[in-house]
This record gives sequence, C-alpha cells and structure tokens, in this order.
Amino acid sequence: MLESLKQRIEDLDRELSSLKEERDKLNLEAQKWAEKRNSIHEQIKKLRMEVAGLKEKRDAINEKVREFKSLREKAKEKLRETRAQILKLKENMRSLTEKEPPRSMRDIQREIENLEWKIQTTPLTVKEEEPLIDQVRLLESQLLTQKQIKKSKEELMELRAEEKALETKAKTYHEKLSELAQQSQKFHEEMLETLDKARNLKVEADSTHQKYVEIKKQARNLHQKCVELLSQIKPFKQELRKEEEKEQAKRQRELRKELEERALEKLKRGEKLTWEEFKILAEKGMI
Repeated sequence: MLESLKQRIEDLDRELSSLKEERDKLNLEAQKWAEKRNSIHEQIKKLRMEVAGLKEKRDAINEKVREFKSLREKAKEKLRETRAQILKLKENMRSLTEKEPPRSMRDIQREIENLEWKIQTTPLTVKEEEPLIDQVRLLESQLLTQKQIKKSKEELMELRAEEKALETKAKTYHEKLSELAQQSQKFHEEMLETLDKARNLKVEADSTHQKYVEIKKQARNLHQKCVELLSQIKPFKQELRKEEEKEQAKRQRELRKELEERALEKLKRGEKLTWEEFKILAEKGMI
C-alpha cells in the first residue's frame, strides 16, 4: 500500500515538476515579448512626440504663409489700383496732349506778361483792348493745359515709381511665400513619414502583444494544470501520512513487545534490567 502510494505521488510530482518547468519557460518567454512590446511602445511615444513637434513647426510656418499671402494679395490689389490710375491718367494726358500748344510754358508766360504790360501801359480804346484781352485768355488757357500736362507727368512718374515698388514688394512676398511653402511641405512630409513609422511600429507592437497574450495564456493553462495536480497529490500525501503513522505505530508496538519479551527473559535469568525495560514491565504490572 505504502509503496503504491509513494509511487503514485512520485509519478505525480515528476509530472508536476515537468509542468512547472514548462510553465516557467513560457512565463520567461512571455516576459521577453512584454519587454519587446513595451520597448516598441516607447519608440512609438517618441515618434508621436516628434510628430507633434513637426506639426507645430509646420503649422507655425503655415501661419506665416497665410500672412504673406495676405500681404501679397494686398500688394497685388494695390498694384491693380495703381495701374488703373496710370491708365486713367494716361487717357487724360492723351486728351490734354491733343490740346497742347506748340510753345513752351515759358514762352507763353512771357507773351502773357508782355500783353498785360501793353494793356496796362498803352492808351487803348475798348475796341483795341478787346482782341488783346482775348489773346491773353487764350494764352492763359494754353498755359493751364501745359501746367495740367506737367502735373500729370509728375503724377505719372510717382505712380510708375509706386507701381515698381509694389511689383517688387509683391515679388518679394511671393518668393518668401514660396520659400515658406517649401519648408512647410518638408515638415509635412517628415511628419507623414514619421507617422508611417509609428503606424508600422503599432502593427508590430500589436503583433508582439498578441504573442505575449497567447504565451501567457499557455502559461496560465499549465499553471492551472499544476494546481489541479497539486489538488490530486494532496489527498495522496495525506493518505500516505496516515499509512506511515499507522506503520510507525505498528513498529513501535512491535518494538515494545520485543523489549517486553527481552525484559521478561532477563528477569527470569535474574539479570539487571535497563530503565526502559523496567518501565515497560512496571506499566504491565509484571513487577
């Protein structure tokens, strides 16, 4: 009975040891997969922080792009207005030029002064004075036309200068806008590339986590088997302990009987008893 129990317990212990070893190996492997998964998550976290930084830079540049677009459009609008003013002024100058007298402003001014001097200093009849006054009026009209033409030319020069300045400004804004747009595109492409890396790592992390879950499940199943085996071994060990206790009690009874018989023999022979032998015979009431 005892040998059978011991053999059964030994077989179960051997099976339990094998299961524990396999379970521990699986737990170790699961831990490695978990560490790999966590390492990938750290990489993903860093990449997402990098994406956030790139997005911030891109958005800041895009804000500047919007500002320069607004400035360029304002410059273009102002340029269109200036060119419209130039066209209108040139049309006015064309009509004034058609009326432009053949003489210069200085010659006309000098002739007006001479006529006025003549009218003021020469005794003239009303009839004689009238053609001179009409001539002065005509010359004054011609002088006004010359002045208007001069003023228009000056205005045209100013508008031409403003047009050139606006063209330069619009070109500068456009060049700066193009430069910033390229920088924005660069950051945007870097951001997309980094996001792509993060997505690929996420796939790898998910796969790694799935591997961890599968191995951990296997380890848990083995652990459950270990628990079940332990529950099987426990009653066998309890039974073995009871049987060993019975066997021990039996051996003690047999030993006591042997001591008792030996003590009786010694007593019959008149030999000296040991304390243990004396005690056993005394308990039996034999001495």
